[in-house]
Amino acid sequence: MIETIAEIPSTNGALLARLAGGGVVAEGHWLVADRQSAGRGRAGRVWFDGFGNFMGSSVVRLRSADPLPQTLALITGVAVHDALIDCAPGLKGLVLKWPNDLLVGEAKLAGILLERQGDAVVVGIGVNLAQAPEVEGRRTTSLGGLGFTVARDDFAAALGRHFADVMTRWHQGEWPLLRERWLARAMPVGTLFSVKDRDHGEIVGAFGGIDEDGVALLRLADGAVRAIHAGDMEMVGSHASGG
Repeated sequence: MIETIAEIPSTNGALLARLAGGGVVAEGHWLVADRQSAGRGRAGRVWFDGFGNFMGSSVVRLRSADPLPQTLALITGVAVHDALIDCAPGLKGLVLKWPNDLLVGEAKLAGILLERQGDAVVVGIGVNLAQAPEVEGRRTTSLGGLGFTVARDDFAAALGRHFADVMTRWHQGEWPLLRERWLARAMPVGTLFSVKDRDHGEIVGAFGGIDEDGVALLRLADGAVRAIHAGDMEMVGSHASGG
């Protein structure tokens, strides 16, 4: 179920184009590229395409009884996290950061991008397996830089297994269990974040986990709890990537 290609502008873009053209893309089919010439991340950011890294996309077919689509980024994060631990079992400090990043300490290792096309969602994943980009004002890392040698195809196979597992559980209504799995892998509750929220501007608060719908919660200095539906979260006092 893994289709590889030497170079492509964007794996997400290719699958979106197939769907828009009436093409059949089965859930669980992966398109994985050696290089991307126009890879992109969340909020239109350019995604680094270093050779040896993982750049791939798959499709999720939405069903009427599924949990909220916004939770897909979170369960995908669980799959990526567990695939990384499988491939680099000695890796320490790997955490999920809401809504779509994986960090080691304060440095970004991987990111997730979801794009919807009708009743399908294209799930794009980029992981710095071999090398990390130099991004001004942000910390990045790679498995290679941390002393782990992981072949792209080995990671793709592990990711395919874990993604299939979480998707089966998600379709079967097991989002509450998957939510607990996300929380167990996430930044500790109480971590201070600055959030550029589209509704309230920039606010600072302590991470309070996620609610039943996958929405991030921030506890402010006055004790109020603010629900963050969208926005960039950055750890206070760090230069970690905002997503």
